[in-house]
Amino acid sequence: MLNDEAVEFLRGTTEGTRVVIRYSLDDGQTTDALGWFMRGDDTACVIAGKRGMETVRFDRVIAAKEVPPPPAPRSPRRRDGY
Repeated sequence: MLNDEAVEFLRGTTEGTRVVIRYSLDDGQTTDALGWFMRGDDTACVIAGKRGMETVRFDRVIAAKEVPPPPAPRSPRRRDGY
């Protein structure tokens, strides 16, 4: 299930790039890591996201791509009468 193109993309990615990675878990299910690429080596990479730091092994990668920065926070909504 390994995707060589996705792994090559991750190996060439620089720190601070926002990425999403789909990868397989031990039970065969899949999940996504969304966040900022921190570092990588020959076997894995580290993503900083809302769930904290996630290490994703390259032999589990199914797909990966760069994604745009998150949208800016919305301003608070006004309530009627305030």
